[in-house]
Amino acid sequence: MLYRMLGRTGCEVSNLGFGCMRLPLKSAGAGAEHPRLADVDEDRSIELIRSAVDQGVNYFDTAYSYHGGKSEAVLGRAVRGMREKVLLTTKLPVWLVKTAESFDQLLDEQLQRLGTSYLDFYLLHALNSDVWPRMIELGVFKFLDRIVADGRVRRVGFSFHDDAATFKKIVDAYGWDICLIHLNYLDRSYQAGQEGLKYAAAKGLGVVIMEPLRGGTLTNPIPAEVEAVWNAAPKKRSPAEWALTWLWDQPEVGTVISGMNSAAQLRENIEIAGRVTPRSLAAEEFAVIDKAAETYRGLFKIGCTNCGYCLPCPQGVDIPMNFKLYNDILLFHNVATSRMLYNGFMPSAERASSCIECGECEKLCPQQIPIMAELKNVDAALAVGEKPEPPR
Repeated sequence: MLYRMLGRTGCEVSNLGFGCMRLPLKSAGAGAEHPRLADVDEDRSIELIRSAVDQGVNYFDTAYSYHGGKSEAVLGRAVRGMREKVLLTTKLPVWLVKTAESFDQLLDEQLQRLGTSYLDFYLLHALNSDVWPRMIELGVFKFLDRIVADGRVRRVGFSFHDDAATFKKIVDAYGWDICLIHLNYLDRSYQAGQEGLKYAAAKGLGVVIMEPLRGGTLTNPIPAEVEAVWNAAPKKRSPAEWALTWLWDQPEVGTVISGMNSAAQLRENIEIAGRVTPRSLAAEEFAVIDKAAETYRGLFKIGCTNCGYCLPCPQGVDIPMNFKLYNDILLFHNVATSRMLYNGFMPSAERASSCIECGECEKLCPQQIPIMAELKNVDAALAVGEKPEPPR
């Protein structure tokens, strides 16, 4: 494993970080596509986390809401007895903060769940222009100062889902230690993007990357058009290696979080993480990645990363699965399979047609997808007797 300094924190972190939002599940059945709501296989998860520690991974990321609130407890049990070997990060669920007293109540609950007396990093979760003013009004800066002073938290930061201008405003508002941003070779200008990466790093913040593989959509399955790009490359790499290498090539990147849920994924990612250093990609390799990104952009219709933040839908609509089936038509040209799954296997309440346009999902979506409008497109494409929209 290779390590990097995480901004001005003084912490040396593994190239690869372990994200605990997509832990192994007990069943591949209902709910398995939505890790925030699914039933965690605790034994397998603990085994996987401990294996990661044994192989040099030292940065672990979770949050209050992951796996329906189970992720923190599982991670805490997994690292029991090896606390000094790991850097634990979790996130304050800002949407649950109603009063200034909520800050401490939630943090203390999270410390108890994790079975630790302190956190290495504590992040305000999913900041955006809507919630940020309320955090300031409730005195979040005093809270952050206090928890560092009393030792419950060693360093503070935030995760982010909004535009680059808002990101810079938040970076400049406080003496943050780190930030967590969405970035991959396809989403270079999305949200904070590469612009935000460079801005935060220049200010001394350690920058942690989430969604490096776009929720797995950049690795499995690969559209034939994109696979042809990789196959034509002068140097052969797996799709995961191309995506991770693009990130680790950038010296501003601290660590890259991957939501691994199998020993095979862990093994592959650790192997890649152990050999990629900054500024190692050649110009012709960047050209290959650029071409793959351009090819993907011509195929994607809905930019859902399957994070599950939009769930549960009050009506029971399985929003990410609907979007996956729709994208599968456009990416892999397999209309019959998507229609069969939509009409024959999805309960009617979970289909896009059950949306009543209440708008609750759009308030929560970090990708800012116009979910209600897209669900109409999904149903038009997948309902029996309808024809799918042609690929764009």
